[in-house]
Amino acid sequence: MTQTASTPVDDLRSRLRGEVVGAGDARYDESRRVWNAAIDRRPLAVARCADESDVQTAVRFAVANGLEVAVRGGAHSMSGSSVVDDGLVIDLGPMNEVIVDPVARRAKVGGGALLGELDAATQAHGLAVPVGLISHTGVGGLTLGGGMGWLSRKYGLAIDSLLSARVVTAAGDVLVASEEENADLFWALRGGGGNFAIVTEFEFELHEAGPMVHFGFLFWGQDQGAAALRHARDVIASLPPDVNVVVGGLNAPPAPFVPEQHRLQPGYAMVVVGFGSSEEHSAVLDRARSAVPPLVDFAAPMPYVELQKMLDEANAWGFFCYDKGCYVEELSDGLIDALVERFPQKVSPLSIVLFYRLDGAYSAPAEDATAFSGGRSPRYGTFIIGVCPAPEMLPGERAWVTSIADALRPYATQDGSYVNGSSEFDDVDPVAAAYGAAKFGRLVEIKSTYDPADLLHGNARVTPVG
Repeated sequence: MTQTASTPVDDLRSRLRGEVVGAGDARYDESRRVWNAAIDRRPLAVARCADESDVQTAVRFAVANGLEVAVRGGAHSMSGSSVVDDGLVIDLGPMNEVIVDPVARRAKVGGGALLGELDAATQAHGLAVPVGLISHTGVGGLTLGGGMGWLSRKYGLAIDSLLSARVVTAAGDVLVASEEENADLFWALRGGGGNFAIVTEFEFELHEAGPMVHFGFLFWGQDQGAAALRHARDVIASLPPDVNVVVGGLNAPPAPFVPEQHRLQPGYAMVVVGFGSSEEHSAVLDRARSAVPPLVDFAAPMPYVELQKMLDEANAWGFFCYDKGCYVEELSDGLIDALVERFPQKVSPLSIVLFYRLDGAYSAPAEDATAFSGGRSPRYGTFIIGVCPAPEMLPGERAWVTSIADALRPYATQDGSYVNGSSEFDDVDPVAAAYGAAKFGRLVEIKSTYDPADLLHGNARVTPVG
């Protein structure tokens, strides 16, 4: 009788309830694929964990076999941190259950859930967590870096609504992190990135939002850019708490509300979303359109869940992407001039520059209340994103992103940068600069306690002592 020696992948298969996908399996390429098509890595195996005990098993297997580890939630990391060459991908995708308690206004969210799944479950009760703008983003990666979006002015960041987290540590143990238990780890999880433990379940506080919101879209041509952005700055300065604005450079969408001659044309937009009265939202739009007549002027009620999907198509899987970001205190004349000079140099119609307004509830927590990488004073989160339909376009678009980032650097704040907003936080030095000396030092101490061998290091890199 011939006996065939089992491989490490076979060994893992025998221990896991969930599926283990190896290089010889039909689903291998699908399982290792990530959102950013510029990332092409080949892991030894992908462990699609069915539950928390599978995550423990996968962690212990990786340690025993000396394997590099990547943790996959929504696989939306721009830098590709959710896949690794020759190592083990711990895929939380099957762990995507969302349980809502509308009376207590709490939601328990599996570590593999997507924003769209969270939004659908909470909006059934007219409730929401303040999360990002693209529904196929993973809750885990977004939250662990901070999490900002349409509700940030009203309810803060995603981490500001996080009540607790169940985690599997690098030793394979299960812990609960909250203000009452393992408070140091809880502090680090709120903004410190994904390298301290693997979160298998988030518990969030829920807030009233939707199910309908007020939506407005104004668009100006490239020749109107400087005047439109200067006026937008004045409008944003007096926003009511229930209205939020994202402003920036983009190509007009091919949507029915955009006149055909302006569809896909480059220019500058202001998106105005209201969570209060229609009168309040309309007043903001009236001020925004008053000084520089927009080429596109659209306003209508919209379901919150559809608002959260609005950017999905332009950020679909399969594009080649690169990004940089920073915080700026204001849209100064110098910043606007630098942007309108360089924005037209992009080649891909999908590439964008966006400024998220951050104040109100965003600014309520103390600077050191969480590990979040950036100050809490009023500001704009700046996202410079190159998105290309073909790989040969990416080098030019990377150069465009870098050019704008360099031009905006003199206007950036000196108190950190957003670790979810750049492709280049895979090395210690930029991560230390993003958090600042005090926060980074505290993160190193916590990393040394919970992951002293640095098993989890694929995200914003924090290296343990020694």
